[in-house]
Amino acid sequence: MLGLLINEKEVKEIEYLIKRELDEILFDLRDERIDQIVKRAMEERYKVLFSLFKRIASPNECLKYMWKGKKGRKKG
Repeated sequence: MLGLLINEKEVKEIEYLIKRELDEILFDLRDERIDQIVKRAMEERYKVLFSLFKRIASPNECLKYMWKGKKGRKKG
């Protein structure tokens, strides 16, 4: 286990960076042109980033970036 001391400004910057990455991944996961192998790698990256995001973001912010997975995907 590692510890990290960061100030409020750094927390906001990390939150912003993670949000951008989560937005990109969630957008790309809906793209049917992307191969399933690539999507699996993206899902793994999403899980890691979202677990980091949960540590610094409010519950309301976390709800915005929750992914429903394969069951929640809609066609069209």
